[in-house]
Parts: sequence; structure tokens; C-alpha cells
Amino acid sequence: MSVVDDPLPARGYDGRLMRRLVTYLRPHAGAVALAACAILLSSAAELAQPWITQQAIDRDIARGDVPGLARMVTIYLALLVFGFVAEYGQTLILQTTGQHILHRLRAQVYAHLQKLELRYYDRHPVGRLMTRVTTDVDALNELFTSGVITVLGDLLALSGIMVAMLVMNWRLALVAFSVLPLILWVAHWFRTNVRESYRRVRGLVARLNAFLQEHLTGMAVVQLFNQEERTRRRFDAINREHRDVNIASIFYYALFYPLIEVIAAVSGALIIWYGTGWARDGTITVGVLVAFLQYSRRFFQPIADLSEKFNVMQAAMAAAERIFGVLDTPPALPDPVTPLVPDNPRGQIEFDHVWFAYDDEHFVLRDVSFTIEPGQRVGIVGATGSGKTTVINLLLRFYDVQRGRVLVDGIDVREWDVRALRRLFGLVLQDVHLFSGTIADNIRLGEAAIDDAAIVRAAQAVHAHDFIVARPGGYTSALAERGASLSVGQKQLLSFARALAFDPVVLLLDEATSSVDTATEVLIEDALRVMMLGRTVLAIAHRLSTIQDMDVILVLHKGELREQGRHQELVAARGLYHRLYELQYRRPLAAP
Repeated sequence: MSVVDDPLPARGYDGRLMRRLVTYLRPHAGAVALAACAILLSSAAELAQPWITQQAIDRDIARGDVPGLARMVTIYLALLVFGFVAEYGQTLILQTTGQHILHRLRAQVYAHLQKLELRYYDRHPVGRLMTRVTTDVDALNELFTSGVITVLGDLLALSGIMVAMLVMNWRLALVAFSVLPLILWVAHWFRTNVRESYRRVRGLVARLNAFLQEHLTGMAVVQLFNQEERTRRRFDAINREHRDVNIASIFYYALFYPLIEVIAAVSGALIIWYGTGWARDGTITVGVLVAFLQYSRRFFQPIADLSEKFNVMQAAMAAAERIFGVLDTPPALPDPVTPLVPDNPRGQIEFDHVWFAYDDEHFVLRDVSFTIEPGQRVGIVGATGSGKTTVINLLLRFYDVQRGRVLVDGIDVREWDVRALRRLFGLVLQDVHLFSGTIADNIRLGEAAIDDAAIVRAAQAVHAHDFIVARPGGYTSALAERGASLSVGQKQLLSFARALAFDPVVLLLDEATSSVDTATEVLIEDALRVMMLGRTVLAIAHRLSTIQDMDVILVLHKGELREQGRHQELVAARGLYHRLYELQYRRPLAAP
């Protein structure tokens, strides 16, 4: 099955995405309005300072008015303090609001990921999905905290400065604005190149995360087959490409800001050159010239900030497209209009002419039909790839069939409430997945109805109690990631305790004893006899010894149900089951 790579959007701005992102600000409209007011006040304080300077020079200093100069100095200092308070307020408000939005968005993405069918995870590496929930959501933080709202402040500051300069002296303002074409060209060059490098960086970050997740999880296999050097080289290639792209973007940043400073200096030099001559002629005052120099310094800062905000926008567009790509992926297993939840489930299972393919082309099951009555114990055998595990996947509605029906208690699983459906089943897999937390947490799995006494009873029933209490802390002892501190057999016993604690109507076993030693298998077989009482059982096995006493054995071959019956009947029929039996128990000894 093909793996979907990360899209790299080429657009720096997408109105549709931006409108959707702005909806996350709506619950915080009051805070956003307050931050906008703080930005306006901060910009106003910034704009007033050069005017205060001009008044102090032309009026108070020129006249020798010391009290008037003191008043202007006091007003200037008050504006500095006022601007500081306004800047502090808007930063605090926007940062706090941004964190609330990120919390909501992460929760929304994770909740949606839980609704997607397993087919989605077959095509999307876990590392890339982790990037969606972590790095991509973080990229939106800049948009909400220093993007959408602060752009308003930059635009107002820029407009205000231009108006103030034109009002103060339009000729000197045109001199200051003469470098605008050059600075706009530099800003365009910067945005174009940084946008492309940033797109590449985002894609490489996702590749790094996917590679790390896959190979750290499979580190035992890497070391077993001496693949450390090969995987190191592959990681180094991705890491090196990531480094080079970042260095390329650093080059653009390192060049852009000095260019802005040089252009600002050129503008200042032109103001001094022309302004000095006009001041000597009496066309303008010295105060106006000094105020223009201050406005000129403030004029180029918003332009540089807006160019930087463009990159924030690009980062947000790239991240938003990926995040919304996940959120807009509809669950392929739609909920029924009126979900059914039977009052007294009995555990009857029926496959009615089922055809199924994981990729909609190559069928894994072909016209499979069988019925399992409540309380019946059924084993499934067959060669690798014959469709045994697929039967369980369809029964739990991890996937939907292309043709036919899968029924539980006479109701199509597509009409069941999916939570109620899966609550009927207890599943024990060959590869047991344990979570971080205590042993009790891994048996209970957050189900409040399962108290400590029920956990202990379940563990005792499957012979897991002794090794649990032998650990420091007993049931409250913490497990390493994926239960690495436990043996395979101990993890398997915990999975049995977990299944039993939930008291399922139907017990599903998928190679549950294939990875344990003989002594543990004896314990598990004894535990199975306890667990099977009064339950429908469906057990997949390669070792025929584990299912010989089942009520019915189903034999699958290349996706078809070829034989069914009891063990002795199938052996006597001398068909596929007989051949499997011969291969396992009566294989002739090799010649010496």
C-alpha cells in the first residue's frame, strides 16, 4: 500500500485557509479586541514621540523656555512608559490567547485521529502524523501571537508615519520615500526565497520525524541485522539536507536585515542632505529635520516586520493546509444514521458472502460465509496471508467489507453503534501493546467501573497475580515504554487479565500463545479455560494443538473458506487441514 507524502503548498497566502484560521479567534474576540486596542495605543505613543521632539526643539529650546522643555521631557517619558505598558499588555494577551487556541486545535486533531479508520494509518506514517499534532500546530502559534493582530499595528504605524511626515513637510517626505522602490524589491526578493526554503524545511522535518519514529521503534531489528551504519547514513542524508536548507534560509535573513539598515541609512543621509539645505534657507526648522530622522528610523522597521510576518504567514499556511488536511479527512467508516445498541447481546457472529480487499483491488477474503452460535468456540487456521486476521478486523469494524455482510446478533456491524459493538469483544493479540503507566492502569485502561478488586481477580484468574506482586509496588509499579521491562509471557498474561477484566461477550484470540514458552503456555491454557466459560470464542492459531478441542475449526486458504468441522472430522477428511496436521506433527526426519 502506497504511503502518502507531505504536500508542499506553493501559495504564500490562502484566503480560504486564513478565514478558517480566524474562526479560532472568535471565542476570544474580547481578548483580541483588547490586544488590538493596546496595539493602537502603543502605535500612537510611538508616533507622538518625534512630534514631541520637534516641538521641544523648535519652541522650547529655540525660545529658551526651560519649564516648557521640562514639560515636554516629562510628556516624552510618560509616552515611553505608556508604550511599554501597552506593548506588555498586548504581548501577554496574545500569547495567552495563542496558547488557548493551540490547546483547542491539538485536542481537535487528536480527537479526529481517533475517529479515522486503520486504513488511514496504513498510508500515513506515524512520524508525519506526530508532526501534524506538534510541530505544525506550533507553527500556527506565531500566526496568532505575532501575525494576524500585530500586522494591523505595523500597517497602522506605517500609515501613521507616512501621514505625519507628509503633514510635517511633504517635500522632505518625498525625499524619504524615494528609496521605497528599492526596499520593496528587496522585500519581494526576501519573501520569495525564504518561502521556498521554508516549504522544504517543513517537508524535511516531517521526513525526519517519520524516520526517527520508525527506526527507534524498530531498534531491536536494526541492531539484530547490523543495520546501524546503513540507517545512520540514511538519517544523515535527511539530516544533512535539512541542515543545508536551513543554512540557505539563514543566508537570506543575514542579507535582508543589513540591506534594510543600509537602505534606511541612505534614506537618512538624503534627509540630512536636503533637510540641512532647506533648514539653512529657512524652509524647514531644525526640529522638523530631527523629527524626520526619527520618523525615518521608525518607517523602515514596520516594512521589515511585515516581510517577516509574510514568512509567519507562509509557515501558517503550510501548517494549516496539513492540519486541515487531517481534519477534513472523513472517517471511511461512517456512523449509521440511527446506531443500534441491542439490550442483551448474545455473541452470535455471521459472515454472509463476504468479499474484502485492503486496497479495493486484491481481495483478501473471497465469498466467505460461516456462522458462530452464542457460546460456541471456533478456531481459524490457514497459511500466512489466507485472511485469518482480516476476519477479526472486519468483525471489530476496523474496515468495512466491499461485498456481503458481517453480522453480530443478526445486525450488520455497519448498523451497530461502533463503541457498543467493540465493547462486546475482548481481544488478545500476539504482539501485546502496553502503555506508559502502572500495571493496574494497563489492565483497567481508564474504565472507572473496573475497581482494584476486579483487577486483582482478573490477574489471579490468568495466573498473572504472582509475578505482579513480586514487582516493587505490585499493581502500582510503573511499566517502561511498551512494557519493555516485562517478558513476552508476562505481557501476554497482562493482556489476558485486561481482556477478562472487561468481561467481554466474545473473546478474540489472535496467535495469543505463539510467542511464549511451554511453562507459560500451560498457564495461559488454564487461563483460557476460565475465560472461555459462557463466552463466544474465535481463536486464530498456527499451532493446531491450541485449537484441537474447539467446537468448530474453519480452514481458510487464499481468502476462501475451504473446510470446516471438528478436529477429528477434518483430519479424517484428508484435505487442507489434514495436510497442515501432517506438516506439524508427522514430518519425516531428515536423512542423516
